[in-house]
Amino acid sequence: MDPLLSLVAGSVAFVGTHFALSHPLRAPLVGTIGENGFRGLYSLVALATFVWAVLAFRAVGPGGVPLWNGMGDGIWIAATAIMLFASVLFAGSFARNPALPDPKAATNAALPVHGVFHITRHPMMWSFALWAAMHILTSPTPRQIVLAGALGFLALVGAHLQDRKKEALMGEAWADWESRTRFWPRLSGFAKAGPIAWIGGIVIWLAATYGHIHANGIPAGIWRWVG
Repeated sequence: MDPLLSLVAGSVAFVGTHFALSHPLRAPLVGTIGENGFRGLYSLVALATFVWAVLAFRAVGPGGVPLWNGMGDGIWIAATAIMLFASVLFAGSFARNPALPDPKAATNAALPVHGVFHITRHPMMWSFALWAAMHILTSPTPRQIVLAGALGFLALVGAHLQDRKKEALMGEAWADWESRTRFWPRLSGFAKAGPIAWIGGIVIWLAATYGHIHANGIPAGIWRWVG
């Protein structure tokens, strides 16, 4: 199979199986193989389809005609700043997040809005979506658009579907949390994200962009100018 077609197929398989297993197939499979069996199956399918997509991505190679020149300083300054915001969202998303699988999810949903949840109730999903968008912005090649586009689509559509699933699973607890938080990010909320999210985000941002040099040979983030 042509590597680009394989990448498209792998990306569709990764996104499609994620949605299918997370929503229509979840209840019948849990009823058949149990919660632990379902988690094992879900993880196996996710890993297999993601590895397929990544291997196909590498097989396509870095060539291809970009849709625009993503290497200009203006684009990279914007991408660097937005990736910092994405890193703050990701770092703060683990603190008392009602969306995460946790026996205390309903208790967390009843807490006052805190940290990165002043920005959005889906900080982890938005961090993935921003990561995907910035990779397309700086490298708008066919393989990047397919893989990063699939991951960004999965993050945002998955966040929307997660609201529906949590409404069914958590009832009034999630409905109350929804009424006090936002789906779309509020930029002013970063001022209330808290020191842990900001410190963790800066560490992740610096480490991830530095690792980009060794992974791809392309300086990213501030290392583009100070490395």
